Amino acid sequence: MTKEFSVPPVVFPSGGNPSAVGSNNIQQRRVAAAPFQPPRSSTSSIPFMSFDVGSAAASSSSSSLFGGPIGSSSVPGGSASFEDEEPLLDELGIHPDQIWSKTKSILNPFRSNPAVHKDSDLSGPILLYMLLCLFQLLAGKIQFGVILGWIVVSSIFLYIVFNMLAGRNGNLDLHRCTSVVGYCMLPVVILSAASLFVPQGGTFRIAVAAVFVLWATRVCTGLMVALADGGDEHRGLIAYACFLIYTLFSLLVIF
Repeated sequence: MTKEFSVPPVVFPSGGNPSAVGSNNIQQRRVAAAPFQPPRSSTSSIPFMSFDVGSAAASSSSSSLFGGPIGSSSVPGGSASFEDEEPLLDELGIHPDQIWSKTKSILNPFRSNPAVHKDSDLSGPILLYMLLCLFQLLAGKIQFGVILGWIVVSSIFLYIVFNMLAGRNGNLDLHRCTSVVGYCMLPVVILSAASLFVPQGGTFRIAVAAVFVLWATRVCTGLMVALADGGDEHRGLIAYACFLIYTLFSLLVIF
């Protein structure tokens, strides 16, 4: 005895089975509709913009990138030409003539010129600090960090002492104080260079160091009193503070 099996009819997506059209029990697959597309019309289309390549090439050959003729020096937002720009040292705030004039004023301890030190800068002091570190390195002493730290502490120390002594009349700023202390380091730098040729130890080395310390102290005291107000009455105390500062640096050179 054979058993019959009910086989469901095959449903085509395109509706190709005509026998299954009228049947309510068969679920046909629906084809997904296309996404919404706006109606195409002549008014909704984007117009095409044409460019004349020949005229653009001719205009670019006769004009520069910024709209002016090639070879013209007019650049919007810039200088007139490369020759009119300032030198690189002037843009960085380094003036060799000014540094040289300030250094020459320190060479004579009895006739220092305070007028050239009114415009304070740090390029000259940094150069002297590097020379001092270089001479110390030639002597076998690596003291870059020590010298830099003592310079910062010494400038702040002299700035505080001067303003405390001057009181309300004191107008010394830290930038000018650092500049003066740095330029007056020139005798110590010369002492460091001369110590390379002087035997270690002995009374002669200490006597030479004392002369250079007095030189730096006199120049620094004179510039401090001349450049800032309120220091005439306390010249001795300011000189004592300057003497301590340059004695400290001379000890690095001697020992």
